[in-house]
Formats: sequence, C-alpha cells, structure tokens
Amino acid sequence: MKSGAEPHTALLPRGAALFDRIDYRLIETPEDRDRLYLMRYRAYLRAGLILPAESQRVTDRFDDAPNVWNFGVYVDDELCSAVRIHVLTSEWRMSYTTEVFGDVLHPRLDRGELFVDPCRFVADPEMQQRFPELPYLTVRLPFVACEHFNADVGLSMVRVDHQAFYRRVFLSETLTEPRGFPGWPTKKAVLMASDFPRTRERILTRFPIMRSSAFERRMLFERSSSRQAAPRPVLLATSRNPDAAASWVGSAR
Repeated sequence: MKSGAEPHTALLPRGAALFDRIDYRLIETPEDRDRLYLMRYRAYLRAGLILPAESQRVTDRFDDAPNVWNFGVYVDDELCSAVRIHVLTSEWRMSYTTEVFGDVLHPRLDRGELFVDPCRFVADPEMQQRFPELPYLTVRLPFVACEHFNADVGLSMVRVDHQAFYRRVFLSETLTEPRGFPGWPTKKAVLMASDFPRTRERILTRFPIMRSSAFERRMLFERSSSRQAAPRPVLLATSRNPDAAASWVGSAR
C-alpha cells in the first residue's frame, strides 16, 4: 500500500521526496520471500556481517512467527528495503531481542507492557546509494506499528556504532551494555528503547513523515486476505531536518 502521507510543497522533511513513489507491502508470496532473503544476503555480505554462502539467502525461524510482519519498501514497484516487525506481549515473546536481552524484557512483559520490536532492517546496496532517504522511510513502519498497537515502548537492538541514528530519530535511550549477537561473531549489539507515549509528539514534530491515518494502520497491520489501497493524508510542509541517516544495514540484526 502507498505510504500514508503526501508532500505538496517545496519545503519537505527528509524522506518526503520519495513518498509518491513508495509502496509498503507485506512479504507473503514465495517469490517475494525469496527476493527478500536474497536482498538480506547481499546487504549483509556487503557490510561484512556474514560469510559467503552457497544459498545466497538469509532467513531464520522467526520469519514465520505469529507475532511477525515482514514488510518490503518498494520504489517504483522495485523492492529496495525491508524490515521485520515483532509485536511482543506477555503471550507472544518470539524474537531475537528477547533471546539476547530476556533478563531486561521478560519482567516487563510479565507486567503487561507491549513492545514493538523491529529487526532485519536491510536495504539493497545499489538502491541505498540511489535513495539515501530509505532509512527514514523504512523506520517509519515501526513507528506506525507503535501507533497501531498502542505500544508502551519501541525497541531497537542495534549495533554499537548505530546508536546515534536511533537517538536522533526516535529519542531512544540505551538500556544495556553491548552483548554478543548470534551469527555476528565480530559485532555486538545494545538494547535501546523509546518510551512511545512520552516521545510520540516530539518525534512527529521533527519528522512529519511518521504521521499516519487510522486506515493506513489497519491496512498495514490487520490480518486480512483482502487488502485495499489506503488513501494518503496530506503531509504538512516543514523545514528539512538536517540529520543524515547513518549507515544502517544490519542496524537491528
């Protein structure tokens, strides 16, 4: 479906220039899944996170978890980036984040908190060069998920060198010391968290592209066999935010 905001003047926030060319789609068919797994492989290999593999695909047991939404971000009908979103509750805890940082998260889940946990942020290496706005348009999806699911916290398990991006965009705070991550022997990750009710308005003020309609949120996250194209509300113009996207391939796995 089309992204849920549309620019209409020359003064645009970062990422808005691509809005009329962007589609967000659930990755559901075998063909789309194969393209996603290949894109992950190419991106992780380019970033030095994995070794070459004969399959040239990256997938894991969480891709089919019941609390997961795999989204592709398409520009002009071409897959350019993707993110996997986990919704964590006391009943649904399946995630790499709960495996690595379970001592921090399980007690809070026991108390009834709801977390949106994005992972597998990845971009096609060539498309990332062509469209530097892709990180902003991709991380918009977890923010929209926080809105839809009324999340208490937006989580980010990120590489140590990628923390600054999440502090700038989501006002996230680092909760832990760096820890090892399965499959990345040379990298460590930290757990970051954004208190969604507290930070929501500040984030929307700085990044109007994060705004969404209730209809867009339902089309993205409600499980349904029939999906419509959501109308896109107008994105009010604002001064372009100067923050530049950090290198972000593999920033959350």
